[in-house]
Amino acid sequence: MPTARPVPLEPAAFSTAYRFRSVALLADAQDTPPVARRMARETLDDWELPWLVDDVVLCVSELVGNAVRHVTGRRRIGLTLRHWPRWLFVEVTDEDPAPPRLPSGDPSGLDLLPEHGRGLFIVQSLADATWWAPRDAGGKSVFCRFDTSAGHGAA
Repeated sequence: MPTARPVPLEPAAFSTAYRFRSVALLADAQDTPPVARRMARETLDDWELPWLVDDVVLCVSELVGNAVRHVTGRRRIGLTLRHWPRWLFVEVTDEDPAPPRLPSGDPSGLDLLPEHGRGLFIVQSLADATWWAPRDAGGKSVFCRFDTSAGHGAA
């Protein structure tokens, strides 16, 4: 029986197949939401992903808006965009360890009258995947992933 050779745990073509941009924000600054949206829009323009701009900017707006509304304490927020050839990942971090309430099931049960409470449903509807994870240093990260190759691209 042949023995498998160990493979180093290094990303393939890390320097050429990966893009990264991040910004640190303060939840109580008035310009936090527009700065986050502008950063997302400019990044996707730089990375030549125009077909994702509207959906990603809306998701960034919802995730950053949730962090601004729900985070207590030092109230720092991080926004990071990562791009591989097939995916774009959006990560919003905050210092609140409480998990977000990701919607599940049938959206017809949503109450359409409240002003708040549908942001994560919007994110889940627009992104190809949505999840969260606790951070080692405390707080949490909320992620969404967009497929950059399936049925998309410049015309």
